[in-house]
Amino acid sequence: MPALCRDCLTQFDTERRCPACASPRVTRHDELWDLNIAHMDCDAFYASVEKRDNPALEGKPVIIGGGRRGVVSTACYVARIRGVRSAMPMFQALKLCPEAVVIRPRMEEYVKASRAIREMMEELTPAIEPLSLDEAFLDMSGTTRLHGAPPAVMLARLVRRMKTDLGLTGSIGLSHNKFLAKVASDLDKPHGFSVIGKAETMAFLSDKPVRMIWGVGAAAQASLEKVGIRSFSDLLRWEQADLIARFGGMGDRLYHLARGKDQRRVSAHSPMKSITNETTFSEDTSDPDLLDGHIWRMAEKVSDRAKAKGLAGRVVTLKLKRANHTLLSRRMALSDPTQLADRIYRTARGLFDQVDGQGPYRLLGCGIADLSEATDADRLSDLLDPGAARRSGAERATDVIRDRFGANAIIKGRTLR
Repeated sequence: MPALCRDCLTQFDTERRCPACASPRVTRHDELWDLNIAHMDCDAFYASVEKRDNPALEGKPVIIGGGRRGVVSTACYVARIRGVRSAMPMFQALKLCPEAVVIRPRMEEYVKASRAIREMMEELTPAIEPLSLDEAFLDMSGTTRLHGAPPAVMLARLVRRMKTDLGLTGSIGLSHNKFLAKVASDLDKPHGFSVIGKAETMAFLSDKPVRMIWGVGAAAQASLEKVGIRSFSDLLRWEQADLIARFGGMGDRLYHLARGKDQRRVSAHSPMKSITNETTFSEDTSDPDLLDGHIWRMAEKVSDRAKAKGLAGRVVTLKLKRANHTLLSRRMALSDPTQLADRIYRTARGLFDQVDGQGPYRLLGCGIADLSEATDADRLSDLLDPGAARRSGAERATDVIRDRFGANAIIKGRTLR
């Protein structure tokens, strides 16, 4: 059976330890040299960057997040052993792990580390599909001749370089499609390397829970369990038409994934789907002036990002989280795409007015979705709002002044609320 030492990169057959360096960190698989689709996932990325930059944190539980009122961005594996998880409310995380060191995110450092990893990936293949700062798919098809080594060896070299050059670790999943590569990368964390081959796909999946499918959250899992679907084996008993009739587009996806089939290509240019901004308040609030000011500031930030990227959105979204953590979300489709802060604000404020009175709120967010190029954005005149054209012109003029003299050159009064 083909085998690879992840420490010294020696290729050999069958031994449980590397014959060159005696390392036990060996990956072996019948299809090890034949698989090309990989998923690389950094291990507790934000927390790992903090521990790398501050050796005094080594061995301590570390949580990255925004104080007691926020949520956990990520937690190191010491904290995860205590039950701390990403997206968990901070107060709950601190109950589980009161001795944790809580650190506010340093996004500029995480972005810097992510770019360094991306540069290493680009030396392996141009076919990289990033999912976030700390994970990406790689298509290594056709790279064996270029590198003089199969993809498995080059991927092991990648995570070894990440460790030696950047002080960060990552886990590799290697398979024959994106779905299985992502599943594999979670099997042996941290600092793991797992393989799912074509021949074993059905046997591997048969007893696995459907929650393993990326995108099947608590709500989807509950819907599936209502009809007796808990594992991949349960899915196999359903006809494709019946799954589609019951679950729509997700049913068709479930039918194929249950058979280990995923035709999605690794896309280096996946389009952005939305632009959003949100904030968690230090105290729950129902103050209308405070909330209005936040909606405006978020609309400005979303607008600035859209303008910088040359994008516009046809749908405006609003997100609210109540004090009891229940979510309210609203969206409105526009007559034409927009990238203007004024229009985003007015639409989001209208959505807020529809749900106001259900507070107090602990989180507020707004954004735009259904994105497109901004070429034809904000061109349709609004007959019901004669002042729209004047406000649009004023905003464009403000953008020019801010570009020249800085973001604080002109500030709207509602920003100060």
